[in-house]
Amino acid sequence: MAGAKHGRAPEKKGLDGHALINAFASGVAWLGENKSMVDSLNVFPVPDGDTGTNMYLTVSAALKEAQKSPGSNVGAAADAIAIGSLMGARGNSGVIFSQLVRGFARRLHGLAVAAPSDVGAAMSEAANVAYKAVMKPVEGTILTVARMGARAAIQAARDGRDVQGV
Repeated sequence: MAGAKHGRAPEKKGLDGHALINAFASGVAWLGENKSMVDSLNVFPVPDGDTGTNMYLTVSAALKEAQKSPGSNVGAAADAIAIGSLMGARGNSGVIFSQLVRGFARRLHGLAVAAPSDVGAAMSEAANVAYKAVMKPVEGTILTVARMGARAAIQAARDGRDVQGV
């Protein structure tokens, strides 16, 4: 960050494909370390105890596909994550996750770099696609988290936050 040396604020950068894949990989690693905790959280529609495991298998498949993605195009990276999550979806949580990522990728498709407002809009599209994919959406589930997270992300972008802040 060249500007930081001279007392100026660093430039706000958008989200490119490498940064998206790196952030996703961090999330996959966290989930890998916390699968059992996530397994214990799931109580809807039944407390089946395998949500964290299924989600981990899903996101691991998505990451493997994303790591094949050449270049730094955020749209291509998001598309690869979406394809990998759909092909590797395990359980209801994996299928819902794949729909969230499908919506996210749809909004970023064709972009080289995503601005904060693009990320907020992609999160909103993710929630919309996932809600439509579930026959009887229930509040208090991951769908609610996605919708409220998208709302907060859009507001953060409007407030001038950078990608990381969104």
